[in-house]
Amino acid sequence: MTKTKKKVALVIGSGAIKCAASIGMFQVLEEENIEVNLVVGCSGGAIYGVGIAAGMPLDEIQELSDNTWTKDLMQDYMVNLKASKDGSLKFNERSGLVNDTYLNEKLKNISGGRLFSDLKIPLVVVATDMVDGEPVELVEGDIFSSVRASLAIPMIFPPWEVNGRLLVDGAASNPLPIDVAIQNGADVVLAMGFTIDYRKRFRSLTAVQEQMTSIYMNNIFKNAYAFHNLAHHSEIFPIIPEFDSTISMFDIHKMPHIIERGRGATLEQLPHIRRLLKD
Repeated sequence: MTKTKKKVALVIGSGAIKCAASIGMFQVLEEENIEVNLVVGCSGGAIYGVGIAAGMPLDEIQELSDNTWTKDLMQDYMVNLKASKDGSLKFNERSGLVNDTYLNEKLKNISGGRLFSDLKIPLVVVATDMVDGEPVELVEGDIFSSVRASLAIPMIFPPWEVNGRLLVDGAASNPLPIDVAIQNGADVVLAMGFTIDYRKRFRSLTAVQEQMTSIYMNNIFKNAYAFHNLAHHSEIFPIIPEFDSTISMFDIHKMPHIIERGRGATLEQLPHIRRLLKD
């Protein structure tokens, strides 16, 4: 790839299966010979950040993605949800409504036993400390533990302990970690982020809770981007794919559409990125 004096960081925010749009983004960067010097991944974005930082072929990343976002991810969810409501399932700080065996297996396949030191491009994975709520940057040790922690959706997947800290979803504190890229010396930040789709119907307490969580998360995402865009010391390019319809966590059949939208959103910014990198 063509080298540039500017340090280019790729930030992939939270968004579950929507994060597969980063495959389309990286396709464009490869075609344009734009070298990426740092990858930052949060929650679902951490999965794709690992693939890119490890130098996996993009078709391999897509295949791993197809095999991950299945309904098996939510093993025992309904049973445990019912049990939590009738009091037969007791919750504590290490509990989750989902049996995470399937998730752990898939993440081990994706991480491939790698350490951060094995990656071709430096990677930062963002999680959240469950005790103090602070964002946590993970940059060493085994990849699996870091990505697993970053994907620990509160109440859904059990938290994950890393270096003595109990960690949950990176999206809870920093759904689009632009600041992490800036603090790590990035001159150019390509920030791919996603909002959460809102519900149209509310037929249960759980549905209302999910809607409120979506509202909280979307506002954190928008405010974080607005702040860094106004107060930045780097050039920030927002790459925000738009979709024709709601994308659920298990819409594997929409994967080509998701990837194409990521590609399209990147192409929109490409003239500006080219111009900056030539300066």
